[in-house]
Amino acid sequence: MNSLIILDGGTGRELARIGAPFRQPEWSALSLIEAPHFVSQVHQSYVDAGADAITTNSYALVPFHLGEARFDAQGESLAALAGQLAYDVSRQSARAVAVAGSLPPTCGSYRPDQFSKAEGRRILGPLVKALRPFVDHWQAETLSALEEAELVREMVGDDGKPLWLSFTLQDDELAADGARLRSGESVEDAARLAIELGAAALLFNCSQPEVMAAAIEAAAQVVRSKGAALRIGVYANAFPPQPKDAEANSGLDDIRADLTPPHYLDWVKTWHAKGASIIGGCCGIGPEHIAAIAQARHTLEGKAA
Repeated sequence: MNSLIILDGGTGRELARIGAPFRQPEWSALSLIEAPHFVSQVHQSYVDAGADAITTNSYALVPFHLGEARFDAQGESLAALAGQLAYDVSRQSARAVAVAGSLPPTCGSYRPDQFSKAEGRRILGPLVKALRPFVDHWQAETLSALEEAELVREMVGDDGKPLWLSFTLQDDELAADGARLRSGESVEDAARLAIELGAAALLFNCSQPEVMAAAIEAAAQVVRSKGAALRIGVYANAFPPQPKDAEANSGLDDIRADLTPPHYLDWVKTWHAKGASIIGGCCGIGPEHIAAIAQARHTLEGKAA
């Protein structure tokens, strides 16, 4: 098994927790606009916790959060700032820390029914352009459908930077035939597409921990059958199950009381044993959770050896 890569945790929730400017509709983008030092503080907290990669605070840089006029006027410059902040923190670290370029779902999180390739191109274009100088790999997050991943590959092109594709899963219930994307498409098809698109990693994020193991197993079976060099990763959220008509970041959902750092680490151990070699956290998973994973790194890798 590949050595473990530890990702950071959620950014928006952590900004809110430390007192950064935070409200709807801007969400985590508000700190970029009004107080970017808070963004650097969050990045540093994850580096201090032991993360091997920190994620640019670009998830909310879409018209849904910024509004059309602000996106057109400031979307690219805000993305450049998000990239610069993460880059600076990563390069000031005494150890190697990578920068993941967050590419958000363009037409609504959890809403494959709203996706439009034309609209997606319009939104991703300036984000990719602005982030490219600062990122070590692309991380397309919370994808709900295969066509969203296809568009990301089109937009980043073949620029030499690894592409990580991360899908969100149906988590109100586990389908009888296994884990599925929020579009209803299968995890197996997502794995086959990731291989076809030349992705370096296939991840699952922004879904509850209970559905992740089945997704890892399904993806790992495809990877083995294809003999592919595709890493598998997980970063779950701390929300209760989300219904099919939910929209991520439309409000502050309650955080599950049971997902303490030790309990989350129990899930991490399961995911790693099933084949996940990239693990972090999404919404509601903070630096203390990442620190618990980092402290268990040698034990996890020892069991996998």
